[in-house]
Amino acid sequence: MTLTLEDRAAGCLVGAAVGDALGGPVEGWSPDQIAQRHGGRVHGIVGPWYEDWRTARPIAPYHKGDGHVTDDTLMTHALVRVYEAVRDHLDAYAVAEHLVPDLMTNPRWIPELEARALPLQRIFLAEKWIVSRLHYGHVDPREAGSGNIVNCGAAMYMAPVGIVNAGNPAGAYAEALDIAGAHQSSYGREAAGVFAAAVAAACRPGATASSVVDTALALAKDGTREAIAAVCEAAARHRDFESALAPLRAAVAPYDSVGPDYRSPSLGARRPSRLHAIEELPIALGMLVVSDGAYEGSVLGAVNYGRDCDSIATMAGAICGALAGVSAVPPAWAKEVAEASRLDLHAPATALAAVAREGFARDRDRRRAHEAAFTSIAGAR
Repeated sequence: MTLTLEDRAAGCLVGAAVGDALGGPVEGWSPDQIAQRHGGRVHGIVGPWYEDWRTARPIAPYHKGDGHVTDDTLMTHALVRVYEAVRDHLDAYAVAEHLVPDLMTNPRWIPELEARALPLQRIFLAEKWIVSRLHYGHVDPREAGSGNIVNCGAAMYMAPVGIVNAGNPAGAYAEALDIAGAHQSSYGREAAGVFAAAVAAACRPGATASSVVDTALALAKDGTREAIAAVCEAAARHRDFESALAPLRAAVAPYDSVGPDYRSPSLGARRPSRLHAIEELPIALGMLVVSDGAYEGSVLGAVNYGRDCDSIATMAGAICGALAGVSAVPPAWAKEVAEASRLDLHAPATALAAVAREGFARDRDRRRAHEAAFTSIAGAR
């Protein structure tokens, strides 16, 4: 059966949100700590790590767990709304003109706060940076990401770029790099481009986990490419996430600047470098390889890996959903996440697919105009 663009968009965005919700409650912990807390590996939606989550440190005041999505999904849906407004490809200026005002002025239901609030009140400092730099600092949007900490903040919400450029990974890579310039620099920005490209590659008919990784490697630069190669080489030796957890961590460790203690980053953490990579994207791709693109195995592997596992599972879920469509996402998980988070998980995908179709029509017209102009300039042969 040939999957439609709408099915792949739904698979991508619903898959990302479900992965995010599954990973949220165990974010920041190690695989051993997760297994000890839950009496074994996590195999579905679980409750908060601490029952007194409102006051417990380092969790407070967020209700992580019970099917609540985190800032990964909030930012992903915010980017979809920018696409809905622009109805074409985006650049860094679209972040300044549309995303920043949306974060600052439109109250929404924030699942982890169990209240309506401005998204700006939920996102972390690395994301607040774009508001400070663009709204208050009036920095050129193309350069605003310089100086921010280098992390997965921009990459985590770039799945929509892959859908708008479905089947065109190079286009997704370039567009995501432009958008992410308003938010990140160095390997954080690079990861945004490669993640968007992976989603676009997953949308190709006949795509597989291997073909997605090959595309990522063909486009990735510097430490990001080396980290993906190392992790996926290690992942190829495993067929279940349990046995892969430690080897994948060992493979990415030389490139991950955070260091072994996730909650106490090393001195060199999150600084620009051509040698380093964010941890999240290589591990997401590695879990994709381990599970041969299967949604549950990839996402549960990401969740049980720990550390920044909500973002890892968001990326793994988005790619797997784009590969296999929304039917790959367990319906019971999707239903529980939608209800618990008070979100329509399908509406953003429907809207994004419509924008992608409009954007492709514009691309076709622009390409034909270029062909005509170039033929006139160069002379017909």
